[in-house]
Amino acid sequence: MNQPEHSPLGKASAYADQYDPALLFPMARAAKRSEIGISGTPPFLGADLWTAFELSWLNPRGKPQVALAHITVPCESPHIIESKSFKLYLGSFSNTCFASAQEVQARIRADISEAAWRGAEHPGTVGVKLLLPEQFDREPVHELDGLNLDRLDIECTHYQPAPELLRAATDEAPVSEVLVSHLLKSNCLVTGQPDWGSVRIAYSGPQIDQERLLQYIVSFRNHNEFHEQCVERIFMDLWTRCQPVKLEVYARYTRRGGLDINPWRTSHPQALPANTRTARQ
Repeated sequence: MNQPEHSPLGKASAYADQYDPALLFPMARAAKRSEIGISGTPPFLGADLWTAFELSWLNPRGKPQVALAHITVPCESPHIIESKSFKLYLGSFSNTCFASAQEVQARIRADISEAAWRGAEHPGTVGVKLLLPEQFDREPVHELDGLNLDRLDIECTHYQPAPELLRAATDEAPVSEVLVSHLLKSNCLVTGQPDWGSVRIAYSGPQIDQERLLQYIVSFRNHNEFHEQCVERIFMDLWTRCQPVKLEVYARYTRRGGLDINPWRTSHPQALPANTRTARQ
């Protein structure tokens, strides 16, 4: 099984410029999920929404082409893709000729699907959308919608995940709320590099204490874990400690190496959120 310490993270890397799907480094989701009490089917649905800002290849006449890519990896896939390996993989397109953007799109879909479902009995597929330069101007910038928790003047003393901070009014009438914070920060599991993000929490059920929720979000500040794992930890802490009837957690992290990763987890079936970048991304 691939382990984080065996990935390209934190190591000097040769940057291949010829297409090479073997550069992708999948890592099993199961190990980190077991740490947060998930041993079988998770109590959530969702996906990891990736945006690739550095994608280029050559057309049949050798002329460089550029595009943005939106890649949707369902959270039901048994593996995540380590982000530096994803960057190296996309970089390998740069001096390779492809007949069309459609061929590039198909290669990315096939390669990421194979890596995300490697060894699975019933493999699935990822979603891939390429945006060509004439479409760039239609890409919006929009902040996450919801009531901003950061307005609260709180004292913060915890900088490692502290689920014991969470409280909900289980003896009062249930509510439905959408809450947002821009104070999410964690660190890369391997390199310790800072990962900056915003998080949107939508729920129905006992009202969650907003001051304690913001303190809890801040408590990730010195925590080392990948984006996908942080969001699943937040979901499970809220799910078990606050007992909502419905819950949705969506985080948008700033990009590194031309990639941003935006995990989304929901307790109930619904449409994917729009993969729309925030100002910090």
